[in-house]
Amino acid sequence: MISSSEYGSHSWELLVTVDHQHEEVQKEFLLRVTGDLHIGGVMLKLVEQIKISQDWSDYALWWEQKKCWLLKTHWTLDKCGVQADAKLFFTTQHKMLRLRLPNMKTVRLKVSFSSVVFKAVSDICKILNIRRSEELSLLKQSEDALKKKKKKDKNSKEPVTEDILNLCNSPVSSGLSGSPGLYSKTMTPVYDPISGTPASSTITWFSDSPLTEQNCSILAFSHPNCSPETLAEMYQPRTLADKAKLNAGWLDSSRSLMEQGILEDDQLLLRFKYYTFFDLNPKYDAVRINQIYEQARWAILLEEIDCTEEEMLIFAALQAYHVNKLSLSSEAQDFTCESEVDEVEAALSNLEVTLEGGNTSNALEDITDIPKLADNLRLVRPRKLSLKAIKPYWFVFKDTSVSYFKNKESAQGGPIEKLNLKGCEVVPDVNVAAKKFGIKLLIPVADGMNEVYLRCENENQYARWMAACVLASKGKTMADSSYHPEVHKILSFLKMKNWAMSPQAVSDPESIDMKPECFVSLRYTKKYKSKQLAARILEAHQNVCQMPLVEAKLRFIQAWQSLPEFGLSYYIVRFKGSKKDDMLGVSYNRLIRIDIATGDPITTWRFSNMKQWNVNWEIRQVAIEFDQNVSIAFTCLSADCKIIHEYIGGYIFLSTRSKDQNETLDEDLFHKLTGGQE
Repeated sequence: MISSSEYGSHSWELLVTVDHQHEEVQKEFLLRVTGDLHIGGVMLKLVEQIKISQDWSDYALWWEQKKCWLLKTHWTLDKCGVQADAKLFFTTQHKMLRLRLPNMKTVRLKVSFSSVVFKAVSDICKILNIRRSEELSLLKQSEDALKKKKKKDKNSKEPVTEDILNLCNSPVSSGLSGSPGLYSKTMTPVYDPISGTPASSTITWFSDSPLTEQNCSILAFSHPNCSPETLAEMYQPRTLADKAKLNAGWLDSSRSLMEQGILEDDQLLLRFKYYTFFDLNPKYDAVRINQIYEQARWAILLEEIDCTEEEMLIFAALQAYHVNKLSLSSEAQDFTCESEVDEVEAALSNLEVTLEGGNTSNALEDITDIPKLADNLRLVRPRKLSLKAIKPYWFVFKDTSVSYFKNKESAQGGPIEKLNLKGCEVVPDVNVAAKKFGIKLLIPVADGMNEVYLRCENENQYARWMAACVLASKGKTMADSSYHPEVHKILSFLKMKNWAMSPQAVSDPESIDMKPECFVSLRYTKKYKSKQLAARILEAHQNVCQMPLVEAKLRFIQAWQSLPEFGLSYYIVRFKGSKKDDMLGVSYNRLIRIDIATGDPITTWRFSNMKQWNVNWEIRQVAIEFDQNVSIAFTCLSADCKIIHEYIGGYIFLSTRSKDQNETLDEDLFHKLTGGQE
């Protein structure tokens, strides 16, 4: 019976369903409440009525109709807008989630379903010992990939049992402040920088961590590739539109998993979303480096990114190297000389310069005297109705522009044409075996892109001019400290390609237990016989077989970054005023408008020239303003416009990072740049 004092005009009944495991106890409870009762009071009343003795500290109220958590316990029901028709669910905030990692391994762990995804990913990365969690996010599998998986499961005669690494006992994933696992903010080396094995001094960390030594090995090392049959059954994008579908499922970083319809024990993909890998260090990043390597490897095998046959064989050689190296015991690799460590450190410094354009240990150059290049090159201009016109000219590269003259003597006068490369697209057009060293320049003009090819005579000339073009496209000159490392990086990549010049004899392909079909995409397994592929991979292998294990992975990542399509995430959009759909490529430093039919770039806009961007949430339109009164607006057709908005804001946020921050992130700034005002 309800007393008359309780049964006032202001009180009403609230239905709450409790998520508990006690079958003999009811799950639905009616609470008599008033609008001025705070959320904490509702939970207290509920627990008293349930009469089950257990720890309720991880429980919170979930409002089913509004799809939101009621986490502000001091707010009243009136302030939250909760009335008698509300259906509340009293459930745990941490739930089990299956995550498919970049190496295609699945882990099962407890994740906060009430924290925003940005925070949830940070907690996941602490469990998995991956630094720089801001580079990763959670992705829902595309519908096409799911359909292919269901078809494969249906055709399979035996039931598919997925090998899942269970990390559910993790103190971090339970929401408790426990052992940090292998994630260390101190500068104590956690991994051997050559082999990637856990450093002996830190093995004791494993006792409290969900990452046992064996589990760490699964995450930090590459394992033998899947069979060609398995590869054929995996989803492979065929067109740009297919590639756009891959990027449609990114979760909103500013909302929780539960708010986005993710249920307990669902499977999501954990992937590197932003292609700016900051501060890679083998001493702390064995898992991170391996997962980046694996994401690159699968992107190449499944043809999510295009590469030439020559490049595919280099990637295959580096993969074959890993598998052979792993057949050796990891203990044999634990003891390495200092010179090898220095080589890896040198490779890393070059890699960092490539990624962030940071300073190297070289002496500072005199920026008052900007260097210039002057040389004989051949100019190629494509013509629609005739063969390409190839003519030799005297070229001069200064600041961010290229000028060309009839010959060296006429360079004192005015040039035939001056090309400003700031904001242009630079694409390598190289075939080392055929001695072809070309640079394709797509230069922005009023009505699209002006296409120009430069042909160099040899590797050294190509490396110098290519590096200058890459820097100029970013608005930098050859006086920049990253110029010489860029030249060195290009030359080292060309050296890997130049296996035909290797003096070492190629081993007999039949004497090595290698399935070449596992290391290349299906296109090449159809084109060549197994023995032909094996022989060509072993030829390329001669140039990489002397590298330490971690350096080989870093070289693979570096080669991946050299591909023209690297770091591009595609979306189908409709630009304001246009009558047809276009493709938009989002990269770490620019946006590219691409012809959806031909795949040719139309226009490029750099983030460095961007003044502001905003979203009209009512019509779901993204509007961006650039320097020189250039403005664009588009609606996104293949995904929610919030995803593109978050990509732009996320890349700008990542560009603010510095090593002085000691890994602390300004999470508020991230949400300010990416959250939007829906």
